[in-house]
Amino acid sequence: MLLIWTIALASLLLMLLRPKGIPEYIWIGAGAVLLVIARLLPLPRAVHALHEALDVCLFLIGMMLLAELARHEGVFDWVADLAVHHAKGSAARLFLWIYGAGVVVTALLSNDATAVVLTPAVLAAVRRARVEPRPYLLACALIANAASFLLPISNPANLVIFGSHLPPLGSWMRSLLLPSIVSIAATYLCLRWLSRRTLRGTVSAVEDAVRLTPAGKLALAGILLAAATLLASSAFELPLGLPTCIAGIVALALVALRDRSAPRAALRHVSWSIIPLVAGLFMIVEALNLAGMLRATLAGLHWLAALPGGYGKLIGAFTVALLSNGMNNLPVGLAGGTALAQMHNPALLTHAVLIGVDLGPNLSVTGSLATILWLIALRRDNAEITAWEFLKTGALVMPVSLLLTLLALR
Repeated sequence: MLLIWTIALASLLLMLLRPKGIPEYIWIGAGAVLLVIARLLPLPRAVHALHEALDVCLFLIGMMLLAELARHEGVFDWVADLAVHHAKGSAARLFLWIYGAGVVVTALLSNDATAVVLTPAVLAAVRRARVEPRPYLLACALIANAASFLLPISNPANLVIFGSHLPPLGSWMRSLLLPSIVSIAATYLCLRWLSRRTLRGTVSAVEDAVRLTPAGKLALAGILLAAATLLASSAFELPLGLPTCIAGIVALALVALRDRSAPRAALRHVSWSIIPLVAGLFMIVEALNLAGMLRATLAGLHWLAALPGGYGKLIGAFTVALLSNGMNNLPVGLAGGTALAQMHNPALLTHAVLIGVDLGPNLSVTGSLATILWLIALRRDNAEITAWEFLKTGALVMPVSLLLTLLALR
């Protein structure tokens, strides 16, 4: 059992540190394969873990196809440019518009799209507007997590936690709409206060507006149609993986009617490495559950559920949030979700764990894969924000917004 913990924790640590620039999925995949070869994870249990990962992987494929299609056709550039023009010379107003765009993109295309795909478009737009990019880039990263439980489709971690027991859309909204609004508003106010000096400036006029091409309009229509399909699937309690994947393929086919290069470009730029990463994480967590993690997690959750006066949700969410920053939120969410399913998903505690897993990564860049990829994307565009700078911002924003959000959870 000690060997399982050693291999698993070493794989997770190497995933976060990426020594010599070796991609995350290599470390996780190697750890998962080693567990099977060493017979620490029986093959039937490994196959079961991969089956459990299938819905999440299909969801990710569909969302990545939609996001890359939108990027290729200039939808994100158009959104960022709209924010610049509606700012009317005010840096503070530009911040509000970009933050609002992040909320919409996160809600409809998941947090990965906001952190990884919207961010480069925002960076290009604010450079054209000649303003300090830091507040706007941080807004993209933090709203990607703060708005990620607005809808079931807003974060793959939502599927990880609930698995096949994802609540229908109506129930989701009744429980999580108010906490989501509080999370979004609290994060905005904290960021706005931290950036108050920078946002007193003005925005340079940008004369040439970015316009959507006919193919871009088709891409936007495809995204909206896909979002409507997924919300309908959620309303009827259907698994979201296959509908999301089909929606992405249909959107590609729709845009290909006007732009034949779109499918090839989208398929080429999709981060396919995320799929083996997620599959490997499911296998590693399955092995850890065999090594006693499931029993320990269940004991902790039962203790939290017995606490009076709502203390359980506060302690549980903050514990999960801190663990997410220590070992990434996907394995933490998967471990918590597996244990909660055995407790028949107690609503209040499950929602508190969900909020901790989704919002907790706003503390540090190691909290979620989306934030790690956001940091890498900034480095490619020579706009680096260091992990220390992110932590200084997150140390204020995350605890305040998480506390207020939990107080709104009923």
